[in-house]
Amino acid sequence: MEVAFDSELLRSICEDRAVATKELDPAVAGTLQRRLADLRAANAASDLPAGHPRVSILEKDEYLLIDLSDGYVIALQANHRRNPTNEGGELEWGRVSRLKVIRIGRDND
Repeated sequence: MEVAFDSELLRSICEDRAVATKELDPAVAGTLQRRLADLRAANAASDLPAGHPRVSILEKDEYLLIDLSDGYVIALQANHRRNPTNEGGELEWGRVSRLKVIRIGRDND
């Protein structure tokens, strides 16, 4: 899968272990690196093997939440030019192959 980032800070956290460890707990930073490797290795969002991936809807936007550790999650959105949808117009996560990291934080933030 292709992974993009909503901000330069998120890109730095996700691509530089030192920045991730500075911004997050070291255990969370380590789990983040493993989840990102899983994302990049998967063919579609529905193929993710770990982190209890689940869809959350907030103000009409759909997010894929993946658990990291210590109550932290990574929130992602489908990031296709035209996101794959079914006949009813609902996003088909099983066909999503491009994601954007929107947020890394505690699940209840």
